Amino acid sequence: MKLEAPASRSALPDSRGLNLYAADPSYKALLALYLPADLHAHLQPHFERLGLLAGAELDALAHTADVNPPMLRHRTRSGEDRQWIEKHPAYRQLETIAFADYGLAAMSHRAGVLGWPQRMPPAVKYALTYLYVQAEFGVCCPLSMTDSLTRTLSKYGDPELIERLLPALTSQDMDRLAQGAMFMTEQGAGSDVGATETRAVNEDGRWRLYGDKWFCSNADATLAMVLARPEGAPPGTKGLSLFLMPRVLDDGTPNGFRIVRLKDKLGTRDMPSGEIRLEGAFAWLVGHPGRGFVQMTDMINNSRLSNGMRAAGMMRRALTEALFVARRRVAFGKRLIDLPLMRRQLLKLMLPAEAARSMMLFTATQLEKADAGDDAARRRTRLLTPLIKFRACRDARRATGDAMEVRGGVGYIEEWSDARLVRDAHLGSIWEGTSNIVALDAMRAIRREDSLAALRPELETMLPEGPLGEDLRVSLDRACAFAARVAERNETLYARQAASGLYYTVAATVLAHEGTRLAAQGDARRLLLAALVDVHRLRAWDPFAPGDASRESGFADLLLPETPVALEAARVLLASGAH
Repeated sequence: MKLEAPASRSALPDSRGLNLYAADPSYKALLALYLPADLHAHLQPHFERLGLLAGAELDALAHTADVNPPMLRHRTRSGEDRQWIEKHPAYRQLETIAFADYGLAAMSHRAGVLGWPQRMPPAVKYALTYLYVQAEFGVCCPLSMTDSLTRTLSKYGDPELIERLLPALTSQDMDRLAQGAMFMTEQGAGSDVGATETRAVNEDGRWRLYGDKWFCSNADATLAMVLARPEGAPPGTKGLSLFLMPRVLDDGTPNGFRIVRLKDKLGTRDMPSGEIRLEGAFAWLVGHPGRGFVQMTDMINNSRLSNGMRAAGMMRRALTEALFVARRRVAFGKRLIDLPLMRRQLLKLMLPAEAARSMMLFTATQLEKADAGDDAARRRTRLLTPLIKFRACRDARRATGDAMEVRGGVGYIEEWSDARLVRDAHLGSIWEGTSNIVALDAMRAIRREDSLAALRPELETMLPEGPLGEDLRVSLDRACAFAARVAERNETLYARQAASGLYYTVAATVLAHEGTRLAAQGDARRLLLAALVDVHRLRAWDPFAPGDASRESGFADLLLPETPVALEAARVLLASGAH
């Protein structure tokens, strides 16, 4: 693909062509904390290449695909009744890079992806997709659903069905690849899944599905997980079963469902979401009858973690763009990054972006332990997943909007990445559960699975020594006590407040733990970030009192260059605000 020439000195600062991995200088060292040394070294060329693609070719393809949305076709030119979705070649190329070149949907399920002889740990999948999503969001939905469907099928499906379908689900050959989807939402059953009306009828030993699904993303997926209620099953979630529905039957004919229309969405315009009518569609039962909601929840939770990862990636792209502009654009005789209000705005972008990234990587390590049979890690993951989905996705909406302001008026123009980031960021707070639903689910995890009792001891071992550790311990005590109260008393009015406090407490603790380890290598930046989270998200403040301008300036001086910070310099700054 031909790219635009670098911007001249007189032009607006244009980051097109920037390597987004290299532009994030602390990422490499951070990944070394979460990945085995040999795997970390093996993946570096792949991160470098993906960073270059994301800042150039992927970004250009994403823009082209965004302005050329998919179209639903109903008949061939010769008059044959056959539905298909026509996607722009730019979108197809984005799919190829994600599914084929990088194997992002396959690497957690089979060996050999990117030349690695074993299956990749979850942290690799999220770390690479985090970089990919900085350019393209839409394809990340099919990626997540294909990965999650494969996971759910592998856990609950019939062995023969798994053996039959897994090769296609994990293929890197685009002609053989089977993409996945999740068809759950109905007009009367959005967040209230128990109100699902789709019927499953056993006809001559084969399950047939009847009903309407209202919001089906990746609408032309090869395979879709569908919630339906078998005839005679009780009402509510306990009567639901999980089914796997193919798009095409074994004889090559279309299955018994049709796409009624595609959605005209605010964001992710390049990825087809549609309304689907099930007219006796054949499907396989997955797992035990009546356990469909529980099994689908596992798939949803995995998708929620992906939502959090995508929010973290978009915030990082927004921060990268804002820093790029602020370091190069001059106003009132100064660079933007030297102006006090701009420095504060950039710190406000950096804080949620870094918090979300650390939460993503920490949750991925807990997921890996849970999959290995660690029940305490399973309970921790059960809580961390809705927390990151709830808070990181909400933060992304604000962060992307604030970053657009840094670029100014041109940031509002669709030729630049800012507008697309703002539109796409709003999706995360809706899919796989709105903010209210996910906050309530976090409280449910505490109440029903005692997840907080599994998480808190883990966090206590991560607290650093010194004043920062003392401050974080106070915040941890208060956040856990409040969340436990809200969960135990089922005080739904405060679920979001409790979830936010718990999220930022976990994030600050993880940042501090990372900071302690990286400080031994010469970079204490993350200790400062942990302190910022504690001060700005976990403490009370007076809206009519000025802050400590000198201390805030110290944080900006050390953090905004994104260069290593000496431990002693960090200690001096942290001590200046000790309680």
